[in-house]
Amino acid sequence: MKILVTGARGKVGRAVIDRLHAAGHTVRAASAAPAGLTVPAGVEVAELALDRPETFAAALDGVRQVFLYPEPAGIHELVAAAEAAGVEHVVLLSSSSVLGEDAANDPLARHSLLVEQALAASALTCTLLRPDAFASNALGWARFIGGSMPVRLAYPDAQTAPIHPEDIADIAVAALTGRGLTGKSLTLTGAESLSFREQLAVLADTLGREIPVEHITRAEAEQEMRRHLPAPMVTSLLDLWEAADRHGPAAVADTTETLLGRPARPFRQWARENAAAFTAGH
Repeated sequence: MKILVTGARGKVGRAVIDRLHAAGHTVRAASAAPAGLTVPAGVEVAELALDRPETFAAALDGVRQVFLYPEPAGIHELVAAAEAAGVEHVVLLSSSSVLGEDAANDPLARHSLLVEQALAASALTCTLLRPDAFASNALGWARFIGGSMPVRLAYPDAQTAPIHPEDIADIAVAALTGRGLTGKSLTLTGAESLSFREQLAVLADTLGREIPVEHITRAEAEQEMRRHLPAPMVTSLLDLWEAADRHGPAAVADTTETLLGRPARPFRQWARENAAAFTAGH
């Protein structure tokens, strides 16, 4: 059985490739620019560019399962090509944001929702992985921490249950290689609720130095974030964090513990593994 992994340059995609290959599965890694892709020896590489449907047939040839990153461009053509190629099962890396009341109009959710809808309208069997906050979102603070600047937050006490990307990869591989998760829609989180302030405290403890947190207004946060993100995305993120601040501890949903019987990796482990990203200039 051949498994196609899209998003092969992403951390989760690459982790999925490594696990599948190590377990002896036949894997094909797909990328819009396959020439620069680095994969383990024995893993096939294929071009799959969502804006070029002519790349779909070769990438899907002989494939029975697909690990899919959520990209709505070309998704209907890709689904049709997958059906024609005889694909039996798709594991989609979606987002918990699709469960929001106004997901269709939310820029955070719409991207994944359009892909989910296209798959739902197909004949393909699908497993939907809907992670909530990634532990790696903390990398957004790296420039400030590495530069010994305060981390400025409008909602420092907003709580999430951040999931380690390696846990997502474990669950994806289980969905691709077994039957226990086939056809399910799973909201994925880490095992503990942590505020942004608490996450920064973990990072400070890991690095062995203080990380000052500066509480700013929403207007100030909007002004700063719009330098790097589109205004609708900024509004959506701040709305999300405001709600998380108001609601208290984040809900813990499906984890590797509940799904696979393995302890979920804590945020502290992610912090240790990625400490170097926060140490520029130190």
